[in-house]
Amino acid sequence: MASLSRSFASAIANRSYTNAPASATALKRVFALSSSNSEDEQQAPHSSQPLFNASVKQRSAGGLVNKTNVNVGPINDFQLRLNHTTSIPDFSKYKKVKNSGEASRAFTYMMIGTTGLISAAGAQATVTDFLANMSASADVLALAKAEVDMASIPEGKNVTIKWRGKPVFIRHRTQSEIAEANEVNVQELRDPQQDAERVKDPSWLVMLGVCTHLGCVPIGEAGDYGGWYCPCHGSHYDISGRIRKGPAPLNLEIPEYSFSDDKLIIG
Repeated sequence: MASLSRSFASAIANRSYTNAPASATALKRVFALSSSNSEDEQQAPHSSQPLFNASVKQRSAGGLVNKTNVNVGPINDFQLRLNHTTSIPDFSKYKKVKNSGEASRAFTYMMIGTTGLISAAGAQATVTDFLANMSASADVLALAKAEVDMASIPEGKNVTIKWRGKPVFIRHRTQSEIAEANEVNVQELRDPQQDAERVKDPSWLVMLGVCTHLGCVPIGEAGDYGGWYCPCHGSHYDISGRIRKGPAPLNLEIPEYSFSDDKLIIG
C-alpha cells in the first residue's frame, strides 16, 4: 500500500497544472510532503491517522494550514476544526476589584457619618440639660406671682409692691377719677390709648412703676395731671398712667394680672 501511495503522489506531483485552479499548487505541495513522509509511516506501527497527519501537526506547531487541507476529508475536517478552535481569553483580569483606596474612602465616610450623628445627639442632650437647669424651680415659680388683698386698699389710695424685682403701682380709683380718665381726647395723646384698654375693672389700675424714658420710679399723686410724676426728667402721667408731658415716649406698662375673689393676682 505504501508503494501505491508513492506512485499516486509521484503521478500527481509530475502532472501538468496548466488548466488547474490556483489551489492546485497548494495541493501539489501537500502531496509532495505526504510522499516524503511515507517511509516513516512504514517503520511506525499501524495507526488510524490520516494521510495528511503531517500537515495537521505542522499547523499545531504554530503554522497556518492552507485552506486546501480543510476540504480533504471528514476526519481531517474534524481535526482541523478542533485545532482551529479559538481559545477563550481570560477576562478575570478585567474584573473590577475593590482596592484598598476605595475601602478606605468607604470607611472614612462611615466614620464621618457616625461621628456626625453622635455629635448631634450629644448636642441635643447638652441643650436639653442646659434648658432644664435654667428653668425656674418651684420656689421661683411661686414668687413669679404676687397676691394682693384688695380689701386692704381704700378707695383713692395707691399701693406699691415688688414683683419680679420691679415696683408695681396699684390704684383704687374713685368715680371722679374714672370719669376724668374717660374724658381725655385720645387723639391728643403721645401714645393713644383708651382708659378701658388699660384696665379690667375701672376701679382698679395696675401698672409697672417704671418710667418709660430711662427707668426711674415715678411718684404717685403728683404732677400736672394728678397721676404720677417722674422726678428724674420731668415726665407727667395722668390718672390712667398715660404720658401727657415730658420726654417719656410711652404710657406706663400694664402687667398681666387677674382677679380671684378678693385677691388681685399679678403674674
